Amino acid sequence: MGRRLNKPEAGQKAVLSLRVDFADGQRLGPGKIVLLEAIAKHGSISAAGRAIGMSYKRAWDLTEELNTIFGAPVIDSKSGGSRGGGARLNEKGQRIVAHYREIEKQSKLASKAALRSLLKDMARSR
Repeated sequence: MGRRLNKPEAGQKAVLSLRVDFADGQRLGPGKIVLLEAIAKHGSISAAGRAIGMSYKRAWDLTEELNTIFGAPVIDSKSGGSRGGGARLNEKGQRIVAHYREIEKQSKLASKAALRSLLKDMARSR
């Protein structure tokens, strides 16, 4: 993708990034989740890719990878025509995003003090 997804915002010195590594070697992380959220927002894989700076091919490949990881399609799509195609998250895709965001939220809460301590040690060494 070329750009950092979890870049610290103004006033933040660090941000926790979360990736789930499955036993079969597949991964679920911020890139795939941002893609799913962009598909939900923009209504197509190509528009989602453009919005997040990802090629259509990469967006399509990641969507197919998600289908493989979760054993079923995560989006419903329709082919183009005079009005063009489109895509939307299906129920499974919506649940995946919700689960990931909840895991992320709980992880950030649980790691807040440890991250603060890490940053203090970082500041002491400079």
